[in-house]
Amino acid sequence: MTLRHDPELRSFASDNYAGVHPEILQAIAEANGGHLIAYGDDVYTTSLREVFQRHFGERARAWPVFNGTAANVVSLRAMTAPWEAVICAETAHIHTDEGGAPEVAGGIKLLTVPTPDGRLTPELIDRQAWGFGDVHRAQPRVVSISNTTELGTVYTPEQITAICAHAHDLGLLVHLDGSRLTNAAAALDVPMRALTTDAGVDVLSFGGTKIGMLYGEAVVVLNPEAANGIDYIRKTFMQLSSKMRFVSAQFEALLSGDLWLRNARQANAMGRRLAEALREVPGVEVTRPVEANAVFAVLPGDVAERVRKRFRFYTWNEATGEVRWMCAFDTTEADVDAFAAAIREELGAAAP
Repeated sequence: MTLRHDPELRSFASDNYAGVHPEILQAIAEANGGHLIAYGDDVYTTSLREVFQRHFGERARAWPVFNGTAANVVSLRAMTAPWEAVICAETAHIHTDEGGAPEVAGGIKLLTVPTPDGRLTPELIDRQAWGFGDVHRAQPRVVSISNTTELGTVYTPEQITAICAHAHDLGLLVHLDGSRLTNAAAALDVPMRALTTDAGVDVLSFGGTKIGMLYGEAVVVLNPEAANGIDYIRKTFMQLSSKMRFVSAQFEALLSGDLWLRNARQANAMGRRLAEALREVPGVEVTRPVEANAVFAVLPGDVAERVRKRFRFYTWNEATGEVRWMCAFDTTEADVDAFAAAIREELGAAAP
């Protein structure tokens, strides 16, 4: 088959742009052949329980789904009644980047809170944790946080523990959007359970696509009392894969050894390298802390548009011109150096 893309092309738009890690592709190939029971009753999906329990504790149970939006919506729907609501950061992915899916598909009311760095705190949660018993207000039931956040920042175990303790004291549950949980754990050099189970998180949306899988995420229930009917909700929301063995085999390859950690460390290291390469360059302002694999910056004038013709990336804030650069598990030092050189070159061309 003739390639219809340039295999050497590199992007800093999203870690979703990366291909599939070779070890994941090998796992898919090995799962192929022969007939296995469909809809999750296969040997690969059965073994996932042990794989996730190794990372998140003996009570953890995982339900594979197709994508991150579904993982979040299925999780939150299972945690809430129709009259209940979810407190989240104003920048949360469930609020800004899921096309209204929590509201439209899930029927879930979101109560948003402005944050300076994408992270909620107990004090910020209290801005929306009120009106209990008021029939005129959607009842707060869940606090949803993201780690890493949409602004590239990372919650520490202590910060999540404080959030969970405060939420539970209020009678609320805690959901964690972990599309980049691996990056957060690698950045802090802690086990993933330190940021979830041990901190008191009730339900986790675990991400695999951004860290090397072909497709697939998972709803991981850490507290069995916090979610109901996931088997049925997953089917109702069109997320029950008939050939689930191919999703489960990927998770097994990712999580059975240290592939998740190797991939996350590589992406994070390239994020730091990129920030360091450009932090002192006149005309580039790195606007946010670089704590994992995301770099936010502002470039002058039309420099960003000229660089974008050579390397794809997104504008994060049209009003300020802030852009976001994401590094992936397959981003190399040569990729980062070439990108940084292109920015310096275009800045030089723009100089008077």
